[in-house]
Amino acid sequence: MQAPSEALFLAQIVLLLLVGRLMGEAMQRIGQPTVIGQLIAGILLGPSVFGAIWPEAQRAVFAANPQQQSMIDAVSQLGILMLLLLTGMETDLGLVKKARRAAITTSAAGIIVPFACGFALGELLPAAMLPKPDQRIITSLFLGTALSIASVKIVAMVVREMGFMRRNVGITLIASAIIDDTVGWVIVAIISGLAVHGHVDALGLGQSVLGTAIFLAVSFTLGRRLVFSIIRWTNDSFVSEMPVITAILVIMGTMALTTDLIGINTVLGAFVAGILIGESPILTRHIDEQLRGLVTALFMPIFFSLAGLHADLTILRDSTLLFLTIGLILIASLGKFAGAFFGGALGGLSAQESLALGCGMNARGSTEVIIASIGLSMGALSQDLFTMIVVMAVVTTMAMPPTLRWAFSRLPLRYDERVRLEREAFEATGFVTNIERLLVAVDDSANGKLASHLADMLSRSCGIPMTVLHLGRRELVQGTETTPVRPFETTVGAVNEAAETEVREASARRLDASFQVESLAPEAVVAREARKGYDFLMIGVESTTAAQGGFHEQIARLAAGFDGPLAVTVARGSHLQEPPERRLNILVPVRGNKVSRRGAEVAFALARASSSAVTALYVMGTLGLGAAQRRLRRPTMSRRHEETILKDIVELADRYDTPIRTALRLDIAPEDAILRQARLGRYDLVVMGVGRPAGETLYFGKIAAAVLENSQHSILFVSS
Repeated sequence: MQAPSEALFLAQIVLLLLVGRLMGEAMQRIGQPTVIGQLIAGILLGPSVFGAIWPEAQRAVFAANPQQQSMIDAVSQLGILMLLLLTGMETDLGLVKKARRAAITTSAAGIIVPFACGFALGELLPAAMLPKPDQRIITSLFLGTALSIASVKIVAMVVREMGFMRRNVGITLIASAIIDDTVGWVIVAIISGLAVHGHVDALGLGQSVLGTAIFLAVSFTLGRRLVFSIIRWTNDSFVSEMPVITAILVIMGTMALTTDLIGINTVLGAFVAGILIGESPILTRHIDEQLRGLVTALFMPIFFSLAGLHADLTILRDSTLLFLTIGLILIASLGKFAGAFFGGALGGLSAQESLALGCGMNARGSTEVIIASIGLSMGALSQDLFTMIVVMAVVTTMAMPPTLRWAFSRLPLRYDERVRLEREAFEATGFVTNIERLLVAVDDSANGKLASHLADMLSRSCGIPMTVLHLGRRELVQGTETTPVRPFETTVGAVNEAAETEVREASARRLDASFQVESLAPEAVVAREARKGYDFLMIGVESTTAAQGGFHEQIARLAAGFDGPLAVTVARGSHLQEPPERRLNILVPVRGNKVSRRGAEVAFALARASSSAVTALYVMGTLGLGAAQRRLRRPTMSRRHEETILKDIVELADRYDTPIRTALRLDIAPEDAILRQARLGRYDLVVMGVGRPAGETLYFGKIAAAVLENSQHSILFVSS
């Protein structure tokens, strides 16, 4: 037997990547999923085309040597786990909650009907088509699973490309596919456990079901917290390149091995690991894109091209197998369509919406190919059945986009959908809604207490993970909500070797940490911590103003170590003597520019968290103008401009479900207007959006400097 060749292995990888990429690109350009092109690439390179045209060359490149095949198969098996990891990361369980009734009924009926059809087909197949006739029930179960599960990746991609991702039916469709995928991998894990025993017995079935239930229960309770903590600790402690990617792969491998040890398939471990990793509160877009690039550029084209390579379409020359394949496609399509349609109707959807669900849920693509590959490797499916399932997956997936486009074209946009789509479009482009991680630097002063309070409100309002650096010796500050904190063992040498650490998990999407900093220079600590990846810095320290006016040099040094948007908190009035109250009376000046609008966003987020009131004060930049000149700047065109700005701010408040009052002050200098309004309205917090000029000196402009020097009320400067 010829020894395996590394050069041949590399040639196989290059060929699969190249042809898979080219065919995937071609399919995407005609409106089809990339995975279909990759499957077709494998079919072209396999015995169906390449082997028929030049059999010697095809056998030379894709040698039948078992040792040579094991090399490429190892990459394929790793590819299955990576694909399931990515699928899990893309699984948004929040969508299921939004459309749970229709999604559950659609998924349930859409699984039961085609599963029953596929199982019945497996029971009626001639024994010659079964790999192990004495284990017919295992083959029937795999066949029923392959016909019943929709591919969430294909469904999501097509719906996204068509612009229906946020439509009600689009959400229901994706949520149903998520449930399909999740239930499907649980079923596959159980069936794989049965296949190991070789037959269905009560003990084997009980072990598989119980093992799956225990694994899922532990994963979504203790496992979720552990995964969050590992990712955060890796991100914050390692200085080498891409450590979080390594941590994610280790988590995936560990959970896959765990499922293997308890007698269920490794794919369930990889899929659940992906769900938990995708929910991690500090999984940034950059890290997600890095991992996605690795999977889509390497593992996807290799796995799906190799799956197509194993499909030998020459078997369809046999009229019996050809008609069986056509029957399989019809049974799969009609069963899935009927199940999803009636499930949608049971979920309270209209006939048009149920029609769209039936069309969309018929996409199988990657999921069925993975299931078929597992069945083939375990001996539950024969080579002929594997080929038939691959053909079915290709045909149903290619039929899905045009039929779904036709169904969606018959669905008008409803009022509630339009309102929700407008809100989600705002959230995608908003300032506060795109803050992924908040860093807070505070001491034990009144400024620090107010900053901690405001940061906690902002974090709770928007679900933003928060890290608090307590500068100087003091008792550890807890959140205003006095949520109990629990000790958490970790190494924070980057802050202080003897740092006291606490971690507070307020929700599944929020993980807070507090570090006591004593020995290192505060600005060095902030700069070092900032490199771990934060989107917003809030500062609250005792030395805020300088003797000659403006900000103290300590504020400037702290701000110098952070390149992104920041906020500086100044406690005044009642906040100097007593702890901040939950409710605030907030004044936010607006001027029609981006920085003031961002300040308003922060004000509305704070108000939403505390059910507080907000007043938007429009101030015109008349600094330096005489009274006569200011009176001349009041034509009708200017009034319309002012009304447009205030209307935009009112709409912004509506996005945050925050009540708002508006006020105009056009006849005095802006700083005087702000100070007077704050005094007359008895506001306890002024939120000002300001620019951040370049330079070592922290200077937010003349208006901000005047307010800082003369205000008797607390101030939050939001610099972006």
